[in-house]
Amino acid sequence: MQATRIIAVRHGETSWNVEARIQGQLDIGLNENGKWQAQRVGEALSSEEVCALYTSDLARAHQTALSIAQATGVQAVPEQGLRERSFGLFEGKTFDEIQETWPDHAHNWRKRMPEWQPPQGGESLLQLRERVTRTLQELAARHPGEQIVVVAHGGVLDALYRVATGQEVNSPRTWELPNAAINRLLWTPEGFTLVGWSDTQHLADDSIDENPNV
Repeated sequence: MQATRIIAVRHGETSWNVEARIQGQLDIGLNENGKWQAQRVGEALSSEEVCALYTSDLARAHQTALSIAQATGVQAVPEQGLRERSFGLFEGKTFDEIQETWPDHAHNWRKRMPEWQPPQGGESLLQLRERVTRTLQELAARHPGEQIVVVAHGGVLDALYRVATGQEVNSPRTWELPNAAINRLLWTPEGFTLVGWSDTQHLADDSIDENPNV
């Protein structure tokens, strides 16, 4: 079977990203910088041969995907399996608030304990990895020999990077997960292979205020 080429994009910036507030599966939209980032990543992918575009159904990812859809002419298809990790009780809180209110849980989170789940329905890192792997395999298997774009979240892309590089869910992170970065992988039935990661060249122009209505 021919490999499926995957372009994986993290959504553009939100106000909660700036505040270091946990979004999880809460539906937060892009801020102005995030909308600009979405436009730029769309422009960067406009010349790519894309046969399908899949996106988390959360607003911040879906808004980003719509910019890519407009630039490539490929319809954005919502996929719930691409949602961010569920953080349960932590959603809406800042890192500092979590540390102050639930220090034991905060410790487990910092230590990246594989089976630990945030209280009130949160996903463990092992559950997240299983969901991300299953979803991306299913999507990629539909398009052998073709290229797809997936728009998702930091936690999803972190899990995907670990799967592609053979790292455990609790290995220290040594890679970046910027908003609206372009990441490239290959998939075959044997698994995922990393091709390129954290390309932000399209975001190098910081003149966001020069054309505010674009």
